[in-house]
Amino acid sequence: MSKATERSGTVKVFIADGSQLSCQLIAAAVRRGRYKTRVVGYATDAIGIREGLEKYSADVAVIGARLENEDRAGFRVTREVLASRSTPSVIMILDSNKPAMVVEAFRSGASGIFSRDQSSELLCKCIHAVHKGQVWASSKELHFVLEALGPAPLAKAISLRVAGLLTKREEGVVHLVAEGMTNRDISQELKLSEHTVRNYLFRIFNKVGTSNRLELALYAIDRRDANGQQNSTTALDKSDIDSNLSVAARRA
Repeated sequence: MSKATERSGTVKVFIADGSQLSCQLIAAAVRRGRYKTRVVGYATDAIGIREGLEKYSADVAVIGARLENEDRAGFRVTREVLASRSTPSVIMILDSNKPAMVVEAFRSGASGIFSRDQSSELLCKCIHAVHKGQVWASSKELHFVLEALGPAPLAKAISLRVAGLLTKREEGVVHLVAEGMTNRDISQELKLSEHTVRNYLFRIFNKVGTSNRLELALYAIDRRDANGQQNSTTALDKSDIDSNLSVAARRA
């Protein structure tokens, strides 16, 4: 985060979509939101995106899966953008939340996914969550990712390890991770230091056999949904999460 952004609390956003009109509509919606957000530029194709991100110092890039030149160009451009040294976080706008689209967006390196039929206010919230280092998706969409990584063996293995292993406090930490809280949020909620929270997570990872917060949160959400709780949008702390899930897939 730049010093200027830290001082003002304003997140600088670059927008890319299939037409100038669409970009302008998204920009107008973002500006109307109650969150401090400034649109620094927009583009409709791969060349424009690369040039725009080099010219403007954006904190977050909002990129549509469908660009001017082709339907799925946004996935390729996202991979190219995130391969460079200095990059913003990326949110991908999807025309549908079909499993293949959701998984491809995260494998391309997106930190969040957003559907076109969702509200502009929610997009502003998504932008600020991703800027803070969180992963933005609904629990249903996270299940698609879990399935792509081999959900049944992972969930079963974790379930067997968890039974009787976690203390009440550790179970509480797992629950808060699944709710999308950062280490700072958890420390404030439980009145602990951030260092203590990190130590709790380290012990939980060792006990449960997970390698990062995403696996732990996906399991917790899976267990919660199995108990009949409502599907919701989740923002997960990205500090321990591979931005490209193909890496996680190779580890699974």
